[in-house]
Amino acid sequence: MPKDANRSLGIVETQYFTFAEPPGTLKLESGETLGPVTLAYETYGRLDREKSNAILVLHALSGDAHAAGFHREEETPGWWDAMIGPGKPFDTDRYFVICSNVIGGCKGSTGPSSVDPRTGKTYALEFPFVTITDMVHAQRHLIDFLGIERLLCVAGGSMGGMQALQWVASYPERVRSAIPIATALKHSPQQIAFNEVGRQSIMADPAWRDGNYYETGQPERGLAVARMIGHITFMSDQSMEEKFSRKL
Repeated sequence: MPKDANRSLGIVETQYFTFAEPPGTLKLESGETLGPVTLAYETYGRLDREKSNAILVLHALSGDAHAAGFHREEETPGWWDAMIGPGKPFDTDRYFVICSNVIGGCKGSTGPSSVDPRTGKTYALEFPFVTITDMVHAQRHLIDFLGIERLLCVAGGSMGGMQALQWVASYPERVRSAIPIATALKHSPQQIAFNEVGRQSIMADPAWRDGNYYETGQPERGLAVARMIGHITFMSDQSMEEKFSRKL
């Protein structure tokens, strides 16, 4: 852990919550069911006696439950460490902050890399299609487990912002406020097209193996190209000018 870790939350640990165990299931928007479902999550700060100070932080597409602090033997803090901690915007001296990996996220939560209990094999492409709404419904089970009736706030950027908006739409009685950042209600046709190009670049990598790559290594070259494409969509005209313009 770096020497400047005293400016962070210090060592934190990922926890796991499992629900929808047989015969129970999580019904998805597609009509398919999923179960059992495990969510990886982390919490920071303390829940007050009234359980009224909880903030749910929601990650973007490539994020995970590790939003702040350090894991043992790791040099890099959580992805929103600058925002979460004592005296920071999400002040853990005042608030109880929760972050979970979405279903399908493959970073501790049930996803394509998990074992399908019906077959004993990795789900891979057999994993059901999940939506933002499905992700939020799964998170609601975690909030129930933590005994929180109403969240003080839901907050997130990009895909996390979409989840924040969906929380307000699906469970308005359980959310006091929302902070959606750099997000939208839905993707534009252009963004869907960019994402499809990224998806095709991954599938064009020989290491893709029709999605059955879990025992042979990830399609890293295709993924690298996909992230390059994605990065272009994140940039403003000014940042594009600074990064790519020819200095003649």
